[in-house]
Amino acid sequence: MRAIIAFSGGMDSTGLLIRLIADGFKVTCISYNYGQKHIIEIDRAIKNIKYLTSNNIEIEHKIVNLSSVMSLFHSSLISGGEEIPIGHYEEEQMKSTVVPNRNAIFSSILYGYALSIALREGNDVKIALGVHSGDHAIYPDCRPEFYESLEAAFSLGNWDSENVSLYLPYIEGNKESILRDALISCKKLGLDFDTVFANTNTSYNPDENGRSSGTSGADVERILAFHAIGRKDPVEYVSSWEEVLTGALKSQLRYHVMKENGTERPFTGEYDKHFRDGVYNCAECGKKLFASGSKFNSGCGWPAFSKEIKDANIIQLEDHSHGMTRIEVRCSGCDSHLGHLFHEQTGQRYCINSICLDFVGE
Repeated sequence: MRAIIAFSGGMDSTGLLIRLIADGFKVTCISYNYGQKHIIEIDRAIKNIKYLTSNNIEIEHKIVNLSSVMSLFHSSLISGGEEIPIGHYEEEQMKSTVVPNRNAIFSSILYGYALSIALREGNDVKIALGVHSGDHAIYPDCRPEFYESLEAAFSLGNWDSENVSLYLPYIEGNKESILRDALISCKKLGLDFDTVFANTNTSYNPDENGRSSGTSGADVERILAFHAIGRKDPVEYVSSWEEVLTGALKSQLRYHVMKENGTERPFTGEYDKHFRDGVYNCAECGKKLFASGSKFNSGCGWPAFSKEIKDANIIQLEDHSHGMTRIEVRCSGCDSHLGHLFHEQTGQRYCINSICLDFVGE
């Protein structure tokens, strides 16, 4: 069996490579230098190829330099682009990391090479890509419908296209399922799981020593995946594993509450019993919302305020969720969910999730 894979050096393509080998494929890896800021991922790809070779696994590895062409494109992911955003991997600002038409370009090269291999060797060839559902929200060129259309176009534009097909085993999965799959494949091949994934890079903004930041959307997604399978990520971060995990869990909760209208558990928030002098700002956009003088201990388990700051202009909406009628409050600066407003005998109470707030002391 024959396969060709887009091998970035990240955890998704590495997990897929290990799976292909475990399933008995002879594999050719193509890595792309497209001027990405995290070019260290190619060094990590080379390290893993060497590790596999030392375990008597033959891998063909080619590096394609597209940096001059891709420098024409606009993306925070490419050298010279704006700063890489931090936060949850499905947040709106993560769209700046999209490189226009990147996966179509990569796949076109893979298809041409796969078809050449098929004709030269007389084998059917699978083009393996590690795209998964976690990419769908931000990256349009990682969605199933994109690859269905792309494969149809490639078939129309080439003779002998029946010998080449796309292989997308994780298209409906996520990083957690990729890691669980890799645990099985590593065991089957007698490979050390931690060594394999220490030789990967997922961070879009590693430091000069190649350590992952733990703050980019890709970092957060990876950290949460390792946490979900009950393992410490073997890759090196600029901070301790405990610190980056805490940050990732906070990012996940903030996204759930502010973007999905969730609620943090009562009595768990940072600002529930917090009474220092200062101002509470929106954690998403920084808009000033509440002054410390209006904060009081309601005993409800969430920060409570009697009034908002002048010019906060907090949005009030009727909320009929969970079989109740309430007043939802949202930030007027970024339209993020904050909590609810209650009118009680003692006055009004803004019941706000701590995770939605950033405190600035006087």
